[in-house]
Amino acid sequence: MILNARTMLAAAALLAVAVSPVAAKQTCVLAGGEATMITEDLARFMANAALNNSIKGMGATASGVAKVECKPGALNYCIARQKACK
Repeated sequence: MILNARTMLAAAALLAVAVSPVAAKQTCVLAGGEATMITEDLARFMANAALNNSIKGMGATASGVAKVECKPGALNYCIARQKACK
């Protein structure tokens, strides 16, 4: 009877470990948004808006600081990038 109880206890402990939820590994990507506008300020603003829409659209959460790079010209082109994880 004692051996049977110990076996049952060991089986229950093993089952609890096997069934317990394992922490899901986060998947991270480099999300981005871009814009071409008349002014650099407007292009920067729209690139950030596109970045935020991209992150929200994939159901992720932004991580870290957004990096925005702009190329001036007749039309200003900006691209915003940020790490996003879900």
